Amino acid sequence: MAGGHLGRDEDVADLRARSIDVIAAGQAPSGAYSAAPTFGQYRDYCWFRDGSFIADAMSRVGETSSAESFFDWGAEIVRARPAGPWDARYRIDGSHDDTSWWPHHQLDGLGLWVWATRNHVARHGVASRWDDAIELVTAFLAAHWRDPCVDWWEEREGVHAVTVGSIWAGIGGDELAHASRAGCSAERLDGSHAFLVVLGLVDGSHLERVERELGYHRHADDEYYGGGEWPILAAFTGWARHALGLDASAQLAWIEAAATDDGMLPEQTRERLRPERYRPWVERWGEPAVPLLWSHAMYLTLLDVLA
Repeated sequence: MAGGHLGRDEDVADLRARSIDVIAAGQAPSGAYSAAPTFGQYRDYCWFRDGSFIADAMSRVGETSSAESFFDWGAEIVRARPAGPWDARYRIDGSHDDTSWWPHHQLDGLGLWVWATRNHVARHGVASRWDDAIELVTAFLAAHWRDPCVDWWEEREGVHAVTVGSIWAGIGGDELAHASRAGCSAERLDGSHAFLVVLGLVDGSHLERVERELGYHRHADDEYYGGGEWPILAAFTGWARHALGLDASAQLAWIEAAATDDGMLPEQTRERLRPERYRPWVERWGEPAVPLLWSHAMYLTLLDVLA
């Protein structure tokens, strides 16, 4: 999956440009981003979570039309069902996913959609055409953030620290901030906790533990495609390190080294916790996702943060 290191300077510029192109090519006319255009299980769907981070990255690099098209896509889904609830993912055209996929109920992506939309408006000083949808989502999340839902990795149901933190990023509130911090201390260590450091909800000692015990793995029990290391988690770690005033050049270089020879960033690498679990997933779903648009987006975000 991973090719050789692309190098620095102009090669970094090449991967930056390649990442923008990959994301643009994976965006449908509807505004939705295909999670992974060549991976059968993800190809036809857009997640609010992935899409929000992708749109935020495109906003950061000046691809404003791309970001705004995604915000439009999300707003239309929200307006079509004003009282909620809304699913974690929809088909590219915005229609409901009527497959047997079970973890429809995830609240983090909705908070992140509000977060990314507001970031974009503030960053570029544009007039917001999404305020009505933001108000609907904010009211729903304020009433339902305590409800159990499925986690970022779609493996467990409960009230998760990063889910509550993602909601807090969108709507704020001291109670949510406290609940996210408390959950982070109580639950299983997870690579997604690095985002809580970015948000300022968790301190550097927790990031040290994530780096020491997990590296860029999702969690210690991971068996998905053998439990590889994820470029998005390298990016979140680098982003968190930068927020703490620490050097993040190693994380940037690690992501660049994970790129294929043609500049594609995968969902995960071959540094697996459980190599014996890799082949059963390949037999079930085929080779892992390459490219993953979220991986390219987080690379762009880390580049922007470090710049």
